[in-house]
Amino acid sequence: MPYVLISTQIRLEIGPTIVGDKDSDPELMEHLGARKMIQLGNDFPEYRTEDPPRKVLDKLAERGYRVVAMAGIGQTCIWTLFKPDERNGS
Repeated sequence: MPYVLISTQIRLEIGPTIVGDKDSDPELMEHLGARKMIQLGNDFPEYRTEDPPRKVLDKLAERGYRVVAMAGIGQTCIWTLFKPDERNGS
């Protein structure tokens, strides 16, 4: 899983942070302290943690992920992170 997306609502910059979808790596989600849940009104699960985005970004950096893009869409901030393949350096 070389890419990870995280997001939060601008008014909630202290958390919670959405850190994964139903196909996310369970071990990575555990490292982030995230729980799988279904938001009221949605029919799909997502992983979220009560940590603010800064702490999530720090935890992902510990695992070798780096931010490659950030965007604001409406009231949502989204970060895209990438982890190079350690076997071949790409």
